[in-house]
Amino acid sequence: MTNYVTTPGIVAERIESNSYVKNFDDVHKPLNSHEAFVAADRCYFCYDAPCVAACPTEIDIPLFIRQISTGTPKEAAKTIFAQNILGGMCARVCPTETLCEEACVREAAEGKPVEIGKLQRYATDKIMEEDVHPFQRGKDTGKKVAVVGAGPAGLACAHRLSLHGHKIDLFEVRDKLGGLNEYGIAAYKTVNNFAEREVRWLLKIGGITPKLGMKLGKNLQLADLQENYDAVFLAIGLGGVNELSLENENVFGVLNAVNFISELRQASELKAIPIGRNVVVVGGGMTAVDAAVQSKLLGAENVTIVYRRGLDQMSASVKEREHATSSGVRILTNLLPKRIIAKDGKLEEVVFAYAKSLNGKLEAGSEEVNLKSDQIFKAIGQTCDEIDNKINGPFQKVTTIEGGRIGDQNIWAGGDCSSEGEDLTVTAVAQGRDAAEDMNRFLNHL
Repeated sequence: MTNYVTTPGIVAERIESNSYVKNFDDVHKPLNSHEAFVAADRCYFCYDAPCVAACPTEIDIPLFIRQISTGTPKEAAKTIFAQNILGGMCARVCPTETLCEEACVREAAEGKPVEIGKLQRYATDKIMEEDVHPFQRGKDTGKKVAVVGAGPAGLACAHRLSLHGHKIDLFEVRDKLGGLNEYGIAAYKTVNNFAEREVRWLLKIGGITPKLGMKLGKNLQLADLQENYDAVFLAIGLGGVNELSLENENVFGVLNAVNFISELRQASELKAIPIGRNVVVVGGGMTAVDAAVQSKLLGAENVTIVYRRGLDQMSASVKEREHATSSGVRILTNLLPKRIIAKDGKLEEVVFAYAKSLNGKLEAGSEEVNLKSDQIFKAIGQTCDEIDNKINGPFQKVTTIEGGRIGDQNIWAGGDCSSEGEDLTVTAVAQGRDAAEDMNRFLNHL
């Protein structure tokens, strides 16, 4: 565990042991068969469905919902997986309220969309519960591909390449596959080790060899991969975390929200996770919300999300913000972190200044707010580790062209490390899938 374990005021087991299971239970209960039929019956099965256009993976949503309504959920799952092999996880974590469901014609007409996300989960769970894999690996082409990074983009790319008959070595720096799905999503969104089970199910297609503990730039070199493989796909995510750049930022109690979420997800005992009494989360995205809500579920008494701009500019969706506030989290906006106050190495307060916008740029005003805090989680964005100065672009991200290819080299990239990444699981899956198709065309002409 990290160094905050020994910090005064930050302790483990703040709540009763039997409360942890209840608090971290599935936040969105799955539909039963009757509920799924009722939900599917609301779909108009639009010919030119706007929900499909709003889905980054372009799942044929009217088709899979019709398949549910006709009592063939396994066929519905195949329709989903044909476009999004991680459709099970996306059904749990995708912000459907701002994508397919927002585009639903029933949302426009009634303010209540078809529950596309829940129906997707219903279908995908049916086929995965039986441990059935709906696809077969293609005939071996003799081509070898290196996929670096086993998150959503890397997994989607590896699966699609195997479908075409190529052999894949899947390199991952950590000791588990899954990337963001395994390490970076709130525990109450993916219960019962779903991310790990989904990876095992995906690998049943065959032809994919995981190689763990491999980090690009250390025990894995890009030049060697280019030489030893017919093609390379980079899906290394965002390894760097932005800092507040304030004095006392290194005192006990000031941590990256990403690390906190990762430790919580990998903990064998939730009650062993120490949490402060007064927690402040700096940021306005999904990571900030996940860190804040889980802090509350672990027993923190006062949890505050502080964001530098207005509420409508937070990247966390309205649904996620409402979930946070209903969980007891307070959200403060238009505040910039100014000072971290510590005494004898112990965090005491964090000072924020009200932000003013001058010519589109935020500046700290004279009015300040002091928040008592024994724990701060930083969730102000991540950066890509530099891979090669020839392919890194702005913010260290990899600059790609159509299809995810990097110039005219035998290298492709996708997911959060790509210049086209959007910090969404579903977008990463789409980029991994599409890159695999582009790579397949390239490999077929070698």
